[in-house]
Amino acid sequence: MTSKPEEVASPEVVTGKVVLSPAVCAEIDLWVAKYPPEHKQSAVMAALRIAQDDNGGWLSAAHLDAVAEYLSMPATTVSEVATFYSMYDLAPVGRHKVCVCTNISCMLRGSDEVMAHLTNRLGIEAGETTADGRFTLKEVECLGACVGAPAMQVGRTYHERLTPERIDRILDSLE
Repeated sequence: MTSKPEEVASPEVVTGKVVLSPAVCAEIDLWVAKYPPEHKQSAVMAALRIAQDDNGGWLSAAHLDAVAEYLSMPATTVSEVATFYSMYDLAPVGRHKVCVCTNISCMLRGSDEVMAHLTNRLGIEAGETTADGRFTLKEVECLGACVGAPAMQVGRTYHERLTPERIDRILDSLE
């Protein structure tokens, strides 16, 4: 049995302008419905992902505030979540976000070489975006792909057992 999510204010009332579109709010509501009404804040990670996807891959301060208001939680708590996890970006990103795992398994299997190759190939350091806005390079703590280390994620696609040649083929295949 599913319960109807607790009523929330419209995005216009929440922010004074539409930051979270009705479609975004409807998608967030699907996640809110998975939790008891008194725990709707448990949907914060999904809400941030949905808002980020809708905003071209990053979250503005207005988005953080709107998510906080929509889920009836303190803005500082939403900000803490958004700054703790590497999957959220608080500044614009390139069309392709390249996330390289540098945690222990990937490090032992060559993530330093992967980062060096990407830095050289893209001409940017971790945390930067290419001048053409095509790529953003991020170093992340763990992608949960230890068995296939070294690993990187481009958009929502995982790539494992990376070599410079494989990395070049992946990058060349992107528009």
